[in-house]
Order: sequence, then C-alpha cells, then structure tokens
Amino acid sequence: MSYMNSGRFLSGVALIALTLASASAKPVLDPRIAAMARAVSAADLRADDTRLVDFYTRNDFSEDLNSPTQGVFAARDWIKSQFEAAAQKSAGRMTVSLDTYLQDKTARTPRAVTESSIIATLRGDAPGPTYVMSSHYDDCDGDCTDGRGRAPGADDNGSGASAVLEAAKVMAAQQFHGTIIFAIFDGEELGLWGSDHFARELRANGTNVVADLNNDIIGTANAPAGSADRHVVRVFSQGLPDDAKISAVNLAGSENDSPSREIARFVKSTAEAYVRPMSALLIYRADRFRRGGDQESFTAQGFPAIRFVEIHEDFRHQHQNVRVENGVSYGDLPEYLDYAYLANVTRMNVTALAALALGPDQPGAVQILVSGLSNDSTLRWKAAARAASYEVVWRETSSPVWQHARNIGNVTQATVPVSKDNFILGVRSVDADGLRSPAVYPVAVRQ
Repeated sequence: MSYMNSGRFLSGVALIALTLASASAKPVLDPRIAAMARAVSAADLRADDTRLVDFYTRNDFSEDLNSPTQGVFAARDWIKSQFEAAAQKSAGRMTVSLDTYLQDKTARTPRAVTESSIIATLRGDAPGPTYVMSSHYDDCDGDCTDGRGRAPGADDNGSGASAVLEAAKVMAAQQFHGTIIFAIFDGEELGLWGSDHFARELRANGTNVVADLNNDIIGTANAPAGSADRHVVRVFSQGLPDDAKISAVNLAGSENDSPSREIARFVKSTAEAYVRPMSALLIYRADRFRRGGDQESFTAQGFPAIRFVEIHEDFRHQHQNVRVENGVSYGDLPEYLDYAYLANVTRMNVTALAALALGPDQPGAVQILVSGLSNDSTLRWKAAARAASYEVVWRETSSPVWQHARNIGNVTQATVPVSKDNFILGVRSVDADGLRSPAVYPVAVRQ
C-alpha cells in the first residue's frame, strides 16, 4: 500500500484530539491465552527437569559416550521424543527435527565436536511471521570441556529446556496465525554454537523472525520468603545494533527503542496482565556482565531477541563440581529450584508468545514527519495483516514503558497533539479481538 498524502482531513487520515492524561490501553485477556497459561504444570516441569538431571552430564564432549542413559545425545534423544509426543496434538502442524553439524576445534576446546539442537516447528496459518522460544540443554561442571564428570545442570539450563518443552506441550493443539519455533540448542556453554548455527540458517533462508524469547537460568528467584523478588524475573534486551549510526541515534533519542526493546516492553505488559503477581524487570543490556546467551545469536543476525533470567543468581549452583566444601554445598542440583517460580516464568513466555502468534502483524515502515516545526506529531505507516485498527502510543523520553495509548481507527496516517520533541511515539496494530502487536518506533522523514 502506498502512503497517503499528509493533509490532515483527507480520507483515511486521522486527527486525534488527545490529552496527555489518557491512560495506556491495557492488554485484552484472551480466553485462549489464559487457558494455555493455566495448563502449565509445575509438577510436569519438575519431572522434566529431574529427567534431564538423570542423564548425569549433558556436556558437549559427552557426545561420544554412545549410551542410551547418559550424556548429551541421550538427553537430546529424550527431548526429541517429548517434542514428538507434543506434536501428536497438533493435527500435523508441528514437526520435529535435529540441527546437527560438526563444530571445529577452537582455542578453548580439545577437539572438534558434533553439535545437535532439537527444533520443533508449529506451523501457522499465515505466511511470514515466525516467533521463537529458545533455551539450551548442554551443561557444565567446573570444566566446560569435561565430558565425563557429573554435571546435573538443573538450573543452567534444565530449567529453560523444561520451560520450552512445557510451552510446546500446552500450545501444540492451538491454531496460530504466526509460526512458532520451539528450539532447544546444543553448544551454548562453549560459544553459543547451536543457536549461532541455527540463526544463520534462518537468516540465509529469509525467515522473518519477529522475536526470540530465550530462557536461560529461570528456575528460582533465590529470594527469601515474603520478598517481592520471589515474583520477579529479569528480561534483558539489546539496545543499539552493531552497525548503528551513533550521531543519528543521539539526535532522535532512539537508544531505548530497538526492535528487541519493543519486544521486551510487549512481553512485560502482556505477561504481567496474565500471570499475577509476576513482574518482568526490564534490564537494558544484552546480557549480564561476563556472561552471554543464545538470544545474542539472534540479534547478531538482525532478529529481535530477549532473555529471561531469574532475579538473583546463586553462583554456587552454576558451573560447579558437585561437592560440599567448608559446610557449603556446591552444584547445580534440582533441590535448589523453585518449580512454582519456574512455572510462572513459563506462563509468562506462553502468554507473550501466544499473544504474538495469535495477534496482528506490526505496522510496516512506520514514519514520523519532521518536515516543519510543529507541536503536533504526524505518523504514517503501511497496513498490517489482520489489523482492524491502530494505536498511537507515547511515553516520556525517560520512561522505560509506554505510558499512553489511543486507538485512532483503521487508518494509515494520524496527527496527534503530542510533541515529538517532548515524547517518544510509536504505532501498534490492533486486531478484531483486541489483541495488539508490539509497537514500532518511527523513522523520522522530512517529506
């Protein structure tokens, strides 16, 4: 669709009389999404996580054990069987495959090693948008190249792998517009190997990945009883892409409006509406200091991506040999997890992922006109699939979340009495059921 002329009173153009006191529109609680959230089971998550621990080690270099009960590939085969069981409920829409390749020796590793990730694809009914929920299943003891030592990996990252499996189980029977990929990667601990290989494949195939929701170390809040932190999970998101032009970013003030940041805001507003009393703490960083995650493989390929991480990590229970030393217990064991917390983080993923895949596409090519000096703001965009109307959203430049929203109808241009100099503005789609897309930050244009 071509852009319309910028005259305010032309057909299809909205001039909206807004006040800055207007409240932000709250997410619609869709009964389909609520039912999927209710179906998430803490008991099933415990059972899956415990089963992953039972493989003794899932270290990359245990791939040569050739055992049906121990090692990374025994765990892989079990995960694949669980996805295949979930796929039986999908009426043929879910398929399961392995992404297997030989990883060359690196300066950190003793030899080349076979990597094998498990990919379950739930096909949507609309071409184009793809949404990913990811985790990794490999683990470490005190030495990440030790393929023989005991490495339980209950939290890092049995918790994330169990969450992805549970999401696939509760979502498989639902028909979605967008395609959902449930990915459990190999090789994360030694360099994001599996996710890097898969994200490159997606980019090479021209797949339109709208979001990756990555889950890594989400098994417990590590907070005392009664603390509000028992209901908080961190959501990390990358700001500027590597090729960002800093001068342009500084001029527009767009450093907090990357596509990944917009996905993080969407996840926060959607998940908190369905999963109470959980709260998503937005962290404006790609990841923690000296750490990384599979979401970075997606952002490296230009795909929006975020990471869920528990609010307080206990490093005695990550990348440690199982032992008791000076009366202190070390090791990544199931007894240190809170499966009710893990269930709630899984529900947050499920509700956000379902809202994305059931809802409308984002408006395309969103622009804000800066051809003249004005205290109004004029935005225009290309129509989105399944959009019944659109909302203009805005917030103070220092606010982490959208503060105001107003539906402006089924148009592709609108002028609002909100100063683009004082506020950050965006546009999002709304479908006939009231589901919203993530907002899109506009590009400034002079014509």
